[in-house]
Amino acid sequence: MAKANTGFMKPLNVSAELAAVVGAGPMPRSEVVKKLWVYIKGKDLQDPKNKRNIVADENLKKVFGGKAVVDMFEMTKLVSKHLS
Repeated sequence: MAKANTGFMKPLNVSAELAAVVGAGPMPRSEVVKKLWVYIKGKDLQDPKNKRNIVADENLKKVFGGKAVVDMFEMTKLVSKHLS
């Protein structure tokens, strides 16, 4: 029988910059994304005119490579750089 989602559920180390937003790791990528959205929604960081855009605060700018605004698809790519 094949294992399901083994790579997806594998705990990954979280960088110090990302840990400031989602908490210390290791944790699976799915958990990182879930906690990231809790942070974004809790601090009301979605652009009200275009909900796909995230307006970064100081903590998120460190994760997003200094960018002030990223779309949710680019966010996933930028967050991946902080997981190992």
